[in-house]
Amino acid sequence: MIIANPIYDVVFKRMMENERVAKFFIGTLLDETIEAIEVQPQEYTYPKELTGLAVFRLDYIATIKTKSGEHKKVLIEIQKVKNYIDLMRFRRYLASQYQREDIVDGKKMILPITTIYILGFILPEVAAACLKVERNYKDLVNNKVISTKSDFVEKLTHDSFIVQVDRITNRYQTRLDKLLSVFEQSNFTDDRKITKEFTHELDSEDIKLTTDVLHYAGTATEERNQLEIEQEAWRTVNAMFEGKDQELMEAIEKSKKEIAEKDKALFAKDKTIEDKDKTIEDKDKTIEDKDKTIEDKDKALSDMAMQLEELKRQLGKK
Repeated sequence: MIIANPIYDVVFKRMMENERVAKFFIGTLLDETIEAIEVQPQEYTYPKELTGLAVFRLDYIATIKTKSGEHKKVLIEIQKVKNYIDLMRFRRYLASQYQREDIVDGKKMILPITTIYILGFILPEVAAACLKVERNYKDLVNNKVISTKSDFVEKLTHDSFIVQVDRITNRYQTRLDKLLSVFEQSNFTDDRKITKEFTHELDSEDIKLTTDVLHYAGTATEERNQLEIEQEAWRTVNAMFEGKDQELMEAIEKSKKEIAEKDKALFAKDKTIEDKDKTIEDKDKTIEDKDKTIEDKDKALSDMAMQLEELKRQLGKK
């Protein structure tokens, strides 16, 4: 079966528009049964005159309800290339979601956040195709893990799931393997890598429905055109920003160094001023001590003069 590469936003959006596929995707990664789900893609634009495409950058917010009745907010980010600009953008996006209240059953509430990152590049330090970065509660006084959870803590911290599509292998055993298989970056039908041949057995309704959606996205004329436009737009943007990340990082490091040098110079100036102030203070103290000595001498002379006058007066009487 020919399917579209779901690492592209327009294809992933088509996947997540199918409620059962969206539940399969999020539920499999989180290892939870999803009772209800609402997915809202957040659209971003690049200037059309630069890319030829008005909208192709999407982040996803999924509000889910688990089998236990807990509501969560899941943020999904597809990151095709590693660059500093998008990293900072998503940090700001994550911060804005922490500040935002959500509406659940007509009521405003703050939901715990889980993040999912689908990466089109390799993290050299981490060999895993699918990674969970999770938290635990640890009593540091008694050095033991606490099994209970706090609503306060849950809403201030979050777990993350990271999928490195270039590290996905041909495994096809577990439910997670089957989900990851649609993201596997192999068996492409051409050098453009926008469609590929899915060679695994369709042995579950979830994987069959997912590949059906991807098949349509990769073969229907209108869907295929959108996919090709997005690919060309990304190629244009990548060319625009090629080498800019390194330049940006070098500029930041240069600025940091300049600021550090300025801070060092200011510290040296402050130290010089402080030393001068101390010298002036010492001089003032010396002058003050001399003035005190003169004052003491003047007082001693005055006392002696008074004693002399008294002595003269006594002699005059005799």
